[in-house]
Amino acid sequence: MLKYYIKTSEALKQLRADARGVVSFEYVIVAACVVAAVAAAFGTTTGTGIGAALKSAIDAITTKVTTAVG
Repeated sequence: MLKYYIKTSEALKQLRADARGVVSFEYVIVAACVVAAVAAAFGTTTGTGIGAALKSAIDAITTKVTTAVG
């Protein structure tokens, strides 16, 4: 039992001293914030935010191109 306690405590000491995992975790947090900001700006549907403006602009362009070609 003492053997497993020593192995566990040594593993926890190494984990605390290892900074590589912390940097990776920080990148994950930054990526999640970027995704949240993009979702807030564009909206989760085409009915809100920049998504609605883009949809209406694309619809207008499609209508004008269809009219010009036809």
